[in-house]
Amino acid sequence: MKKICVFTGTRAEYGILLPLLKALRAEPAVKLQLLVSGTHLLVEFGETYQAIEADGFEISEKVDMLLASDSGVGMAKSTGLGFISYADSFDRLKPDYVVILGDRFEAFAAAGAAFMSGIPVIHISGGDSTEGALDDAFRHSITKMSYLHFVTTEAYKNRVIQLGESPEMVHNFGSLSIDNIKSIALQSLEELETSVGFKLTDKFFLVTYHPETLGDGDVETLLGDFLKALDVFTDYKILITLPNADANGRKMIGIFKEYERNQPERVKVVASLGQLRYLSAIRHAAAVIGNSSSGIIEVPSFQVPTVNIGDRQKGRLGAESIIHTGSSFEAVVEGIRLAVSDEFKEKCGEVKNIYGDGNAAEQMMKVIMDLPEKVSLRKKFYDLK
Repeated sequence: MKKICVFTGTRAEYGILLPLLKALRAEPAVKLQLLVSGTHLLVEFGETYQAIEADGFEISEKVDMLLASDSGVGMAKSTGLGFISYADSFDRLKPDYVVILGDRFEAFAAAGAAFMSGIPVIHISGGDSTEGALDDAFRHSITKMSYLHFVTTEAYKNRVIQLGESPEMVHNFGSLSIDNIKSIALQSLEELETSVGFKLTDKFFLVTYHPETLGDGDVETLLGDFLKALDVFTDYKILITLPNADANGRKMIGIFKEYERNQPERVKVVASLGQLRYLSAIRHAAAVIGNSSSGIIEVPSFQVPTVNIGDRQKGRLGAESIIHTGSSFEAVVEGIRLAVSDEFKEKCGEVKNIYGDGNAAEQMMKVIMDLPEKVSLRKKFYDLK
């Protein structure tokens, strides 16, 4: 049996990985191991490891590595703790391969620990570009430590090859997120309202806003302008899912909760919606607003407008249903006004998502099952002709 260890450090990452996790669990020739860490284990982020267990998965290792800090120094120390702890976990689990998705510092630590332990890494979603976040460097670093690559577009495939990876080890099957959209039976608006305990009506914004870790602006000022812009649209309710554990993430959480306390009839904050409720909320929202990758990758499949704010996602490819704005009050208001206009909503109805057809997990499994039990991590840098 192949021992495949899948790492997850955030709720969003787990939700994307879910189709592949189900496929690995169903394969008799695979022993699935789950290494769960990061915000999954923290009360303030919803203790989302419980959702993993509720989905019927056995967690092989839980690694608590996030310090109670809201700074870059704290993030660096958490990464160091992750390196140490993940190395111990891999030593106990002894997987044949480790699957890592994305670009966060928790994933970077897991990839480094696996690479230094001689365990081949299967990396999902390499080759993207997000110029406004530290994640950009983490992602490309994970690429160089990885043995096999599953990317989401041809442009990203070319970029991974440009980084010196052999073309035969780079596969474009689209995003696993589209598999979820294709396979999950979403909630009705009434079911969603009951689930979150809040009356939404058919006019609400779904907000997912994370720290811009390479940005120059002050968090209080940026978020203050953003919330003032939302208040221009008083006839729309606001459903907010909280940011991740990047530097300044906890500060943002406090600001969002204060915003909810000041307008309890209009604003609802949820630590984690989970995959079903999040996708259902996208389906029913008038627009998705913030700077999350989901606004770029998943939302276009619902033909719902995205207002993508600032530079966090700058460089990531997206559909014409995405409105890119600056972070100022005026820019955000202008972007939202365009998003809710009849002309733009009609345009969104014609959009097709560039991130695949919802068949990524099946194609990934074929490649994974063909992998030998033991491989060499020695590889030659592939030079472009």
